[in-house]
Amino acid sequence: MSVEEHHHAAECTCASHLCDVPATLVRKQQIAADVWIITFAAAAIAQMAKPGNFVTIKVNSTTQPLLRRPFSIHNAQGSLLDVMVKNVGSASNILCSMSEGSTCFMLGALGNSFSFDSSSFDVGVLVSGGIGTAPMLFLQQQLAAQGKEWVHLLGGRTKHDVLAYNLSNCRVATDDGSEGFCGTTVDLLRHELPHLRALGRLQLFACGPNGMLRALATLCGEEQLACELSLEAVMGCGIGICYGCTVEVNDLAGGRRMLLLCQEGAVINGSLLI
Repeated sequence: MSVEEHHHAAECTCASHLCDVPATLVRKQQIAADVWIITFAAAAIAQMAKPGNFVTIKVNSTTQPLLRRPFSIHNAQGSLLDVMVKNVGSASNILCSMSEGSTCFMLGALGNSFSFDSSSFDVGVLVSGGIGTAPMLFLQQQLAAQGKEWVHLLGGRTKHDVLAYNLSNCRVATDDGSEGFCGTTVDLLRHELPHLRALGRLQLFACGPNGMLRALATLCGEEQLACELSLEAVMGCGIGICYGCTVEVNDLAGGRRMLLLCQEGAVINGSLLI
């Protein structure tokens, strides 16, 4: 065994629900001007992943950038795992520039998952804005496997920000009206709600900008709709050590408490959101 192989073997660890493994990039697809779907061979993580889980990726072996970056799991099938990456900073730029065959370290599967297998609903309403569509393909596939129906409500500032790649049964909203309904995804939900309720018992699943999630949680509270939200936060470690991803939420006693998103999230009940 070479020195490099020994080093990798020492760093590769796998517990029952958490693996830190070398993941090999096997495919890249550019689906928008600044958005890529990147496929890794990471069997240990892919085989335990559920919709709503995330991974953290160390994009190179240097200290620039120092911290790993969190990414929602876009899809997992067999030994392969997809992440959707928007090229907005140094780490994502490195990731989007990697060539096929490159290897980086991936930690996962992290966090909790959406309640896609619950018997309490018939139709999943998947609400996403921009890059918030990242976990929705995986969720769509699991809903289909459970024999449930689904509807996507997708939003963006313009039609160029709507990421519907590989999704089915989509209804679109854009802020400028360049595609679909003119307004936000929350406006679109309000408009479509009578038709959606006619389909059966609803469960909402959402991911997107914090402003969208707050507005959605408010509407769901008013309409007594079950809702799960996938939140974003700055994460230093992703495993509960650094306490960098604390979020203030409501508690069952009527007060408020601090929630560690990487441990109790990233998916939370919409009623918890302040």
